[in-house]
Amino acid sequence: MNVIRLDATRLTGLIPELAELLADTVDGGASVGFLAPLDRAEAAAWWRERSTAVAAGRLAVWVAYEEPGRVLGTVSLALPDKPNSTHRAELVKLMVHRAARGRGLGRRLLAVAEEAAAARGITLLHLDTETGSPAERLYRSSGWTPVGAIPDYAADPAGVLRPTTIYYKRPGAGPVPAGTG
Repeated sequence: MNVIRLDATRLTGLIPELAELLADTVDGGASVGFLAPLDRAEAAAWWRERSTAVAAGRLAVWVAYEEPGRVLGTVSLALPDKPNSTHRAELVKLMVHRAARGRGLGRRLLAVAEEAAAARGITLLHLDTETGSPAERLYRSSGWTPVGAIPDYAADPAGVLRPTTIYYKRPGAGPVPAGTG
């Protein structure tokens, strides 16, 4: 499995595959901001909008693939645009295609983003995820600390309002020992 960071040109070239990944993620029940079923054209339009942020340096996007053109996962870091927040970034849109789940790909993508953040001098990462989702197990076991939950934060793919849990991590800190996080 290869993981590469995309520039705006490469992202644009992979929009059909990224749209398929996004639609599969949503249709599989993951709450990543869209309702199911997600139309491929809508998913492609969303990714096209991301290319501007990548070109401007406000978004870093990585993809995992087995062969060219077969994107199986992605993760992004949203980088701040304000002078008082250059030390932090938000981890966004960690997605793994249903056909590739259970092979450690989500953990690998998470580690790549964390390592890149640390190399960039980012000392604080944050994210939000649906409370009770499978993603929570990944984040907790990877050393992310829950801050709290917000009720009825966002609709899941079926349109039902769900709570979200906010997490943070200091890159390079490693997993939190059991019972302390």
